[in-house]
Amino acid sequence: MKVLIVDDEELIRDVIKEYLKLEHIDFLEASDGYEAIEKIKNNSFDVVIMDIMMPKMDGYTAVKEIRKFSSVPFIMLSARSEEYDKLTCFDIGVDDYVTKPFSPRELIARIKAVTKRNQNNSSFYKFKGLEIHKDAHEVYVDNSLVQLTPKEYDLLIYLIENKNIALSRENLLTNIWGYDFYGDDRTVDTHMKTLRNNLGKYRDFIVTIRKVGYKFEYKE
Repeated sequence: MKVLIVDDEELIRDVIKEYLKLEHIDFLEASDGYEAIEKIKNNSFDVVIMDIMMPKMDGYTAVKEIRKFSSVPFIMLSARSEEYDKLTCFDIGVDDYVTKPFSPRELIARIKAVTKRNQNNSSFYKFKGLEIHKDAHEVYVDNSLVQLTPKEYDLLIYLIENKNIALSRENLLTNIWGYDFYGDDRTVDTHMKTLRNNLGKYRDFIVTIRKVGYKFEYKE
């Protein structure tokens, strides 16, 4: 897991960092919205902790800009606890809202909960820098849209939805190409090769099981 901490108060960032270290969670930090946008464009994060009131660019504006190119989950931090502020955050696509002063342990629990919820969301999958948006039929590698053929996309989704399970070539042929397909195992191997190439540095998520087939292997 990798977290981006965005807050103009260094003390707040330091407290969060210490608790992330205790949980062996990787992190980067930013002190304003502009810096956060650049970090998200150049890195993959599982969660962004975003303060609302910051100089240069506030948290509201930063989230709106980031939502134009990324679906990374957000947890907003704010000294304001009014219902209006919370509703505004949820309206712009924030996943959770934490009021200052906050318990660092509770924040860690919320980070884990948001990450788990997004992993279990059947319309969205995220594995490090690999993101799949089922509703939009889009696949991103480190925030860059990847062009997959329909069969490559179907293969990827089927592998992911059977994560960590070895799937035979026959199984893949039946479920992706259909019962009446008259091709052979080489069809699966050919499509799997191009799919892996399209996934770039995340190609190793697809593991070959000798004399069996393939599986999507990912362990948190």
